[in-house]
Amino acid sequence: MSDTPARNVLFVVMDTVRKDHLSCYGYERETTPGLEAFAEEAAVYEQAVAPAPWTLPSHASMFTGRYPGEHDATQENPYLEGHPTLAQSLEGHRSSCYSSNAWITPYTHLTDGFDSQDNFFEVMPGDVLSGPLARAWKTMNDNERLRQAADWLVNLGNEIHEYLASGEGADSKTPAVIDRTIEFIDSTEEPYFSFINLMDAHLPYHPPDEHKELFAPGVDSTQVCQNSKEYNSGARDIGEAEWTSIRGLYDAEIHHVDAQLHRLFEWMRVNDEWEDTLVVVCADHGELHGEHGLYGHEFAVYDPIVNVPLMVKHPELDAGRYEKQVELQDLYHTVLDHAGAEGKGLPLDPERSLLSDDYRAFDGGENAFVEYHRPVVELNQLENKASAAGIDLDEDSRFYSRMRAVRRPAGKYIHNERIADEAYRLDSDPDEIENVRGGEDPVIEDLESALREFERERDDWGAVEGEEVLSEMGDDAKQRLEDLGYID
Repeated sequence: MSDTPARNVLFVVMDTVRKDHLSCYGYERETTPGLEAFAEEAAVYEQAVAPAPWTLPSHASMFTGRYPGEHDATQENPYLEGHPTLAQSLEGHRSSCYSSNAWITPYTHLTDGFDSQDNFFEVMPGDVLSGPLARAWKTMNDNERLRQAADWLVNLGNEIHEYLASGEGADSKTPAVIDRTIEFIDSTEEPYFSFINLMDAHLPYHPPDEHKELFAPGVDSTQVCQNSKEYNSGARDIGEAEWTSIRGLYDAEIHHVDAQLHRLFEWMRVNDEWEDTLVVVCADHGELHGEHGLYGHEFAVYDPIVNVPLMVKHPELDAGRYEKQVELQDLYHTVLDHAGAEGKGLPLDPERSLLSDDYRAFDGGENAFVEYHRPVVELNQLENKASAAGIDLDEDSRFYSRMRAVRRPAGKYIHNERIADEAYRLDSDPDEIENVRGGEDPVIEDLESALREFERERDDWGAVEGEEVLSEMGDDAKQRLEDLGYID
């Protein structure tokens, strides 16, 4: 453990940002000039792995140090319970959590322990995402007979969000998040832990004009496909020209995030908040833009989704590029180490701290694991899009399949619930094109063995069912649940 006293922490998550679209990771378009400057004084990790392909379980892992199958915050159980958060462990710090992501709210308990929290989600302010709403959502998801009602209500919310998040009405909330963070840091005398999640690169993509004109000039963001379920269900085709427009809009969103982060970092430098502060910048997951016939970050655990950017600035970390594989949940131990805290939940494990000379020296430390539970909300939307187009989805497909994977820089093995397993040699096939499962490859065989060992410590995948529609619930609670369905 570091013997330095408690110090400041800035923890930044760029939601839905894939590594290969950042110029600080070699992307040909200059999407991240600010992060390029940051990378000159930071440890830049090439092999960081997210524990899950979407927001809730990935953040819960970063906040608890546990795998999704251990903390159990998934869409099958959409809240974190029984596991103290990183904010709760940093008692000697003033803490803040600002985001525009509706999963990072009191109703999921991800904000537990933060002294100041606010959600800039455009449909509903964060202060109503607790109390009766949280209790109603929990009751619905605890009772298998009510899950179908929860899915139906969330789908209505998605329709509302899809309508409200049009190009004309959807202002980025990132400048407000940055402003609020600056205000918090400026007013805090104690050591601080400041967490922010920036949502610009999450669908739908409607970047500010100044950034759009750099990366997607002439593109009308309201005319391209902004609903991944339409494409994934087969209800909507996307040609290469449209993919080019979509990727341009995505790059513009990343450029906007970069500009706002640069503004925050420059303010911290000028105001003496930089030198002794641990600064973490990562993504919680990435995105697919047509690879493997998929759009978004559902229904797969391929590398554009789970091999994420991670940059860490700390006085005890040498700046440079690191090829050693990292798991995002190890950031929990890294922050505890930096702050001199033991952890109220999972105790600090020095071998999982990036500040340790013995990082991942434990048996099996070469492996990273990913878990993907049934995507209840996305699956419900996918089925609705398919039904409207007269398409029958095969239930023995990846859309209905839970997944677990083990990864090393050399390869990956994926255990799928309803389709055949997959295996890829990432060192020679980074795009994961050739499934080499079943061959005589010692790397793949070793990975499969490691995953089977990991799975022996996990519960079996049970059924997820919803049989009856909820008939007794107040209109106000229903309306609020509708608004939660922003995910698309």
